[in-house]
Amino acid sequence: MSAKINSGTEVTIPLRNLISIVIAVMIATSAYFSILTRLEGMEREMLKDQINIAMNNEFRIKWPRGELGALPADARQDMLIESLERQIEELKQRPSSAQPDVDRLTVRLDAWIERVVRLEEGAEE
Repeated sequence: MSAKINSGTEVTIPLRNLISIVIAVMIATSAYFSILTRLEGMEREMLKDQINIAMNNEFRIKWPRGELGALPADARQDMLIESLERQIEELKQRPSSAQPDVDRLTVRLDAWIERVVRLEEGAEE
C-alpha cells in the first residue's frame, strides 16, 4: 500500500510544530541578513583602506620630491639661503680696501649659517 501524493493530499501538523518552523525560518532569515550586512560593511571598509593606502603611497613618494608642496620652514630656509647668496655676491664685488666691512659681514654670515642649521634640525624633527 503506497500513499499517493497529489494536489488534494492533506497534511496535518500540530500547531506547535508549525509555529516552531515559522520561528526557525524567521531566525535563519534574520541571521542571513545580519551576516550579509556585516560582510558588506567589512568590504566597504577594506575598499576605503585600499584607497587610503594608495593615497599614502603617492604622498610618500611625491612629498620628498617636493611635488606636493613644501613646509613653511622650508620656504623660510630657502629665503634665508637666497639672502645669504646675495650677501656673498655683494662681498665678492667689494674692493679689498673694505676689509673691515668684510670681517663684520663674515661674523654676520656665520650667524645666518647657525640659524639655517637650527632650522634644518627643526625641520628634520
